[in-house]
Parts: sequence; C-alpha cells; structure tokens
Amino acid sequence: MADKMTTGLPEGIAEILEQRPIRLGTRASPLAMAQARMTAAALRERWGLAEDQVELSPVVASGDRITDRPLADVGGKALWTRELDWSLGGGAIDLSVHSMKDVETVRPDAFYIAAMLPRADVRDVLLGATSIEALPQGARFGTSSPRRAAQIRSIRPDITTVLFRGNVATRIGKLQASEADATLLAAAGLDRLGETLDGLVSARLDSDTWLPAPSQGAVGVEVRADDAPMRALIGGIDDAPTSICVRAERALLFALGGDCHSAVAALARMDGETVHLRAMLYSEDGAEHVAGEARFAPGDAQGPASLAAELLARAPETITRLFNPA
Repeated sequence: MADKMTTGLPEGIAEILEQRPIRLGTRASPLAMAQARMTAAALRERWGLAEDQVELSPVVASGDRITDRPLADVGGKALWTRELDWSLGGGAIDLSVHSMKDVETVRPDAFYIAAMLPRADVRDVLLGATSIEALPQGARFGTSSPRRAAQIRSIRPDITTVLFRGNVATRIGKLQASEADATLLAAAGLDRLGETLDGLVSARLDSDTWLPAPSQGAVGVEVRADDAPMRALIGGIDDAPTSICVRAERALLFALGGDCHSAVAALARMDGETVHLRAMLYSEDGAEHVAGEARFAPGDAQGPASLAAELLARAPETITRLFNPA
C-alpha cells in the first residue's frame, strides 16, 4: 500500500485504507471497465488517493454471458447487476459501478446509489446509414432494445428487426458481417471506448427528435446503504445536475411501471433551476406513440409521477398493456 497521505477523508475511510484499498466492483466488459477506471480516477482526484488505494474487482455478469436471447426473456436488467449485488452485499467489494440505463428501477433496500459521474453524450448513433430515411426499403435493423425497435418502426414501418446482443465490438462486428443493414449504439459508449468507426457510415441522432433511453450516458456508483463512510466518500464525486436529471428519469419509469418489454424514451435536462423532462411511450410495433413533457423542481418526485399518469391516460391499449403503474 502506498504511503501517500490523504487529508479531509470522511470518517472511517483512513482506517480502511490502512488495511486495504477501496474495492471497486465492475462488470468485466470493455465498456464497463472503462467506466470503472473513470470512477477510480475521479475518486483518486477528489480525495488525493494513491494509485493502489483504489483497485478494480471485475466480474462477468449474466447479461454478458447470455447473448442469444432478448434481455427481457432471460431475467431483464437484473442480469447486469446480480453478480455485483452478490459481491457488494457480501462485503467482497465496497462499491459497484453501473451504466445507469442497465440498472433496475427498483433496487434492493440494502443498496444506495451514492453518486453519478458527469453525463456523457446522450444521443444514439446510427451505424450503416447517414439517416433513418436513407436506409433502403425493407432494411434489416439489428437491436435487442424494444425502445429502439419501436422508434425506428414508428418512422419506417417497412424496416424489419433482427436480434443484436453483445458488447459494442460484437455488435459492430455483426453489422460488418452483414447480419443487418443498420444498428444503433449509444454515443457515450463509443466515446468512452474511443471507437472511431473508421469505414462505417454513421450519424448521431438529434436528441430533440430522437429521445434516448432513460439514464443513457450516465454512470452510477452504488454502495451498501448502511455503509456511512463509503456513502460519504462516493458522494464526494457526485455530479449534481446528472444525478438530479437521471433520478427524475428513473422516477418516471417507476411511476409508469415499465420493464424490459416497455418501449420508453425519456430525457431530463436542467433549465436554469428547473428540471425539464420529456418522454415518449410506444407500442411494440411503433405504430402508436404518445409524447409529453413536464417542468418541476429538482428532487420533486411528483413531477415525473404526474407526467407518467398523464401519458398513460392518453395512451391507447397497445401501449398501456406494456406498463404496470404503481
């Protein structure tokens, strides 16, 4: 253990560091590891920690092992968090790093999302064409996302969807192997991995007209709820605007009762001292959709809940059957 002295650490952290490093749990995928390294660097910078005072503890998540079926058919978003939850709950790690869009809306009471890193580009990137309109008639679109499938078919009902699962490199490889004519990936993931997309036609879709998934581009850090020293340590790297907006998007999902079968797009942004939340709900085939927006104060859970109720009240049965509101 390095002898680097730290000052101003939350109570109890210095004593832990005398015995061992802070143990940061992460999925072992390339993108997850990149996000974990970002988190470790933020902790070192904020608290003056030495390189070896924060260590990564990667695990292979069930969602990374099972790539031949839609996520909704094999356990939903819990497949991304289950192994990390076991490690965190059992004390093998001190914190877990998650892509927030992969985290279940309702989490166990034993855990607490203590911080979010500054949000990256929220947009989707279309690979295979310069625009959705430029795709050929009857194009094959690769995705495992109900949201993306519904969105693209709401614009181009002639398009057919084929299952694309796997990490960023795997999905790019499938596209290059002509398993589909186009696909969508999150800009944040491409940027964090340094993917240049050389040789691939691509376009970043405007988030004003193509809303992303709730929490897209956000990285969250979770700790045990009763671990006060770690809550204080991790809270020191929280980006407040990101946290406010992502929590509003997650509150909307909770009020909607959405799951992995629900096609939901949503984005919250700070507008001065007000949260501006926009959302769209789609039928599975994209043929019908309903849109709405709301403005409310940061931390106001009623704002997202009211928007959810208003959207469901206007939505046809082809949409409402995909939700189970609280």
